Amino acid sequence: MSTKNYPLTLFFDGTCPLCAAEMRQLKSLDTESRLRFADIYDESFATHYPHIDISAADRYLHAEYADGSMFYGLDVTYHAWRAVDRKHWLVVLRWPVIRWFADIAYRVFARNRYTISYLLTGEKRCERCNTIADVCSPRRR
Repeated sequence: MSTKNYPLTLFFDGTCPLCAAEMRQLKSLDTESRLRFADIYDESFATHYPHIDISAADRYLHAEYADGSMFYGLDVTYHAWRAVDRKHWLVVLRWPVIRWFADIAYRVFARNRYTISYLLTGEKRCERCNTIADVCSPRRR
């Protein structure tokens, strides 16, 4: 796997327990330092990433390679897991016909991630997940 485009910066919602948990898992597996993590709700986010539309990044996952190429939604998930050489099966979600359905499912998930998180974890949002090293504290809404 070529490393010419790394690092890959993942722009994620640190207030979402499921999102933050996936970022922590990716970070723990990133032994080659291919990934960077940026919480879109960090107070300094807009200063560091003025080219990223926070509203759009809140609607669906964004990522940027070092060469400036951007990826969105499930493409981000695929590239992130590829960077840590795990979950190789995700390539199936990028196959032409399956991609169409998978992207629709992802948009439904992204739009309802707080409710889904509550159903799966009992937490709708993290109180404070400004860094992926933080442990989420529940803030029920």
